[in-house]
Amino acid sequence: MDSLIIEKKLDSLQRCLNRIAEKCPATAEALEHDLDLQDVIVLNLSRAVQLCVDIGAHCLSTSSAPPPNTMGETFERLAQTGLIDNELAGKMKKSVGFRNLAVHNYSELNIQIVHAIASRHLKDFRQFALSIAQATATIDRPDQYS
Repeated sequence: MDSLIIEKKLDSLQRCLNRIAEKCPATAEALEHDLDLQDVIVLNLSRAVQLCVDIGAHCLSTSSAPPPNTMGETFERLAQTGLIDNELAGKMKKSVGFRNLAVHNYSELNIQIVHAIASRHLKDFRQFALSIAQATATIDRPDQYS
């Protein structure tokens, strides 16, 4: 596993999460009426999920665990290898469902759910980043994932 690749992907993940946090309005109703904000938030959420999958796949590439068959299974394998816990794996697996809907059926997105993820669940992505950074010894500042 190349720690430089992990570090760069974690930096990209942090930028996506910061962008979401900066742009997320206080209410779902405000998001509902601002198509530009919807685009910024959905794009960065989709990127964040994809980055987590990519990071996970990279971590698993040197593992003896069988390769995942799906994006969601990546998080199950990470939990099996002890890189993340089972609870976080379940949350991250759910994020793949959101990403798939956002990428393949954008018109069906529920803005209430988008807002909930953006306003209350970024901590799951940050916990993922912290777990991976600690497990792969790429962390210099633990507070950057808070």
